[in-house]
Amino acid sequence: MPWKLASLGTLLALSVLAGCTTSESSAAKQPAKDSGTQTTYERCEAKGADFTIGQTASAALLEQARSRSGAQSARVLGPNDMVTLEYRSDRLNLNTDSSGKVIRANCG
Repeated sequence: MPWKLASLGTLLALSVLAGCTTSESSAAKQPAKDSGTQTTYERCEAKGADFTIGQTASAALLEQARSRSGAQSARVLGPNDMVTLEYRSDRLNLNTDSSGKVIRANCG
């Protein structure tokens, strides 16, 4: 009986340790190929979206502000909206008051 428990314990330990090993895949060994696509994000320039201040937020206004600021993405934030705290330099934020008018444009 002790022999079976020792064998089972050893087998369990080996299977746990086998899960912790890493192997280098063939894709990781090969140098990255330049496919011509851009994977880096461009920074947003909030000055390009300052024209929105005082206007009522809409989908069309948001898209126009996004393209003028050079942002990859954009969102409208109300005064009581819950937002995540991560900073993204490629995202435009249009902050609005309770009536939906844009009061601030910033990146992040």
